[in-house]
Amino acid sequence: MSGHSKWATTHRQKELVDAKRGAVFTKLANVITIAARKGGDINANPSLRAAVDRARDASMPKDNIERAIKKGTGELGGEQVEELFYEGVVPPNVQIVVKCLTDNKNRSGSTVRHLFTKNGGAFGSVLWNFSQLGVVRVSSEAAREKKISGDELELELIDLGIVDFKKEEEGLTIYTEVKDLQKVCDLLASKGLKPEAAEIEYVAKDKIELPAEQTEKMDKFFEELDSNEDVNDYYSNLL
Repeated sequence: MSGHSKWATTHRQKELVDAKRGAVFTKLANVITIAARKGGDINANPSLRAAVDRARDASMPKDNIERAIKKGTGELGGEQVEELFYEGVVPPNVQIVVKCLTDNKNRSGSTVRHLFTKNGGAFGSVLWNFSQLGVVRVSSEAAREKKISGDELELELIDLGIVDFKKEEEGLTIYTEVKDLQKVCDLLASKGLKPEAAEIEYVAKDKIELPAEQTEKMDKFFEELDSNEDVNDYYSNLL
């Protein structure tokens, strides 16, 4: 999400869970509801499995999770939640895809457009530069605790047919086809490793690096997206 490193954003999300648990539960429920429209079996629906795992990590009550699944499969009524994507560019040529889950698309569209305009950007087509992939993040700390060699793990992941992986100081980011996301999670589970995150994301094919003096401005924009109640996630072409 945050462009430079999703690890920082993941930690910020955890803080939001503590500070605004009710609002976070609403967002997570919307994610589950949308994912459940493709089927209510978490073993056959990797999107739903990832959404439920996120909700459990945030200590969302089991009843809330089950209610959200039933809402998505049509067993429960209520307001219809829509999944909307907005594309745009913010100077200097930072491409961003914003994912909203909302019951009011007019509100979402106008708010997100305002945030782009406020930061000198505008809506525009950028999705051509993004691929939808499963993304799994394993922290260095978790690997050390289990005494697992990073090189050995990488070889096993390559044998599993992953798309790519990226080493960062905080840990390993694994990119895989959506259909193989659960296989990667199962391999990690067999080693006692619990991912920091396992989600389906839009990943930029061609990425850019921001000059240091422009990083703070971009972080401010991402924080504004984080604070928007309709914004569920966002993806950029930043390294």
